[in-house]
Amino acid sequence: MIRRSTFLLLAAVLASGVSFFAQATAPAMSFDANADLLKMPNDMFLGPVGGVAANSKGQIFVYTRTGHPYATLGDNRTFAHGGSRLFQFDQNGKFVRELGQDVYGFNAAIGLRVDPQDNVWTIDAGASQVVKFNADGSVGLVLGRKPEAISVRPAAPGGGRGAAAPAEGAGGGRGAAAPAEGAAGGGRGAAPAAAGGRGGGPPGAGIPGSTFSRPTDVAWDRAGNIYIADGMGNTNRVAKYDKDGKFIRQWGSTGSENGQFNGVKSLAVDAQGNVYVADVGNKRIQVFDADGMFKSQFGNVGTPLTMCMSTGPTQYLYIAHSGDPDGMEDAAIYKVQLDGRIVGKFGSAGRLPKQFGLANSIECRNDNELLVGEMINWRVQKVTLKAAR
Repeated sequence: MIRRSTFLLLAAVLASGVSFFAQATAPAMSFDANADLLKMPNDMFLGPVGGVAANSKGQIFVYTRTGHPYATLGDNRTFAHGGSRLFQFDQNGKFVRELGQDVYGFNAAIGLRVDPQDNVWTIDAGASQVVKFNADGSVGLVLGRKPEAISVRPAAPGGGRGAAAPAEGAGGGRGAAAPAEGAAGGGRGAAPAAAGGRGGGPPGAGIPGSTFSRPTDVAWDRAGNIYIADGMGNTNRVAKYDKDGKFIRQWGSTGSENGQFNGVKSLAVDAQGNVYVADVGNKRIQVFDADGMFKSQFGNVGTPLTMCMSTGPTQYLYIAHSGDPDGMEDAAIYKVQLDGRIVGKFGSAGRLPKQFGLANSIECRNDNELLVGEMINWRVQKVTLKAAR
């Protein structure tokens, strides 16, 4: 079940029938890897790694699809909980603690990032939520809302007390946006559902940017603006918020033209504020300015499943390629200049050290030291690149 749900993110790519094995020639890079970095307690295991990142102190955070999923029945819908867990380790990989036990937004881990202020952000494809944890472990911000699991009663005429907005299937099908608090559907004094609530959109749509459809990544610019990759469901967009979570704008649609996406899988922002988007289905990286205006694109990095950007004076992108759903036949990580020129690549598919089994997350600790989280191999490898001789 885990394998099936994990690899749906490449289904659209595989359906295209395009060969994944004809990659551009890239110099092979020499590297070492520690595949036994993290030390779990004897009564716990790591599980499929949705995301890995480190803070400024070198402490490591891992968001995994490890847990004991269960469901509870509310008044008019079912609530799923507990499908993922968030672990913290010290600089040497020793287990420190678990954070966010029983958090509502933990269902199917798909990504994790640590921002410049050492806040930890989890991205959950099942809950369709992005949750910010403050450095002390408390919840600081929640973006998105869980999709409705079952339909609720239709709105009462006039939107009176007890009115409910359409749930799953309303306003655009599965994954359609649900109403925000105070919008049409539910609260005392709510606006009539037919009016579309404060967002002015279809019934149940809520305010712009209030919900996601299987988000996958988060990134920030120097001003603290938040960028969300929202494109493995039915939206194919990038959403931008200010540092307090107020929606600013969005861009993108489904397709293969400039500014369109076929699966928005990963994001990175450079020191100049340019936004790099891994367009997994179109096998390319697109580059935009901070307002979503298309600037350039490049390919020849295979199927870009995830990426990270180094923070040194000269920035690089590290892009993980997986040419099959399991990542067990064709895999590599590319080091790329920001103009798309390939510096080199390293690694291969497999289960041994220095091999990768669906590398779903990369942390660029510096130019030559990375953390790579793997879904299939249930591990985090510490990769150290060697200087060219």
